[in-house]
Amino acid sequence: MVQCEMCGAETSSPKTIKVEGAELDVCDNCADFGTEVKTQETSSTSTKYSTSSSSTSSTSSGSSSTGSSSSSSRRSDMFDDMDELAQDYDERIRNARESEGLSQEDLAKDLNEKASLIRKLERGETLPSDGVQSKLEKKLDISLSAGGAGGDEEEWSGGSSTGSTTLGDVVKRKD
Repeated sequence: MVQCEMCGAETSSPKTIKVEGAELDVCDNCADFGTEVKTQETSSTSTKYSTSSSSTSSTSSGSSSTGSSSSSSRRSDMFDDMDELAQDYDERIRNARESEGLSQEDLAKDLNEKASLIRKLERGETLPSDGVQSKLEKKLDISLSAGGAGGDEEEWSGGSSTGSTTLGDVVKRKD
């Protein structure tokens, strides 16, 4: 028996309907909430996510990797090209400022920023904007970017006993 994707009831013969663009397998009672989709079962069906017609071109380009590369590969996005801020950016800023012999107020004046921003950055209460980060890196001759994406993930010690990260592991409360 299959479970209805709208109400959760068990049904032996689900109907495929379209509700606001989404195709759902539903029971007879919920079938009235959408329009029934006529299923066409042909051997050459190709959807946006199907690999049946495009598998020949992708396997020839990915022949050096394993056969499961299509399931583990993902599209690149704009965040792949961005540098990730180091987790110890606050310590790097403080140590570099102190080694230069500057007070927080002097550094803020040199960067044309507020001293309160420098205090918050050194306490780790706020993240530097891209402009402030580049000013700090130039003035203090440091790098606030993480060394590599793999290194940070290995150092991460959060997560529950099951090994998955929860929202509570990441969020800082503002009590």
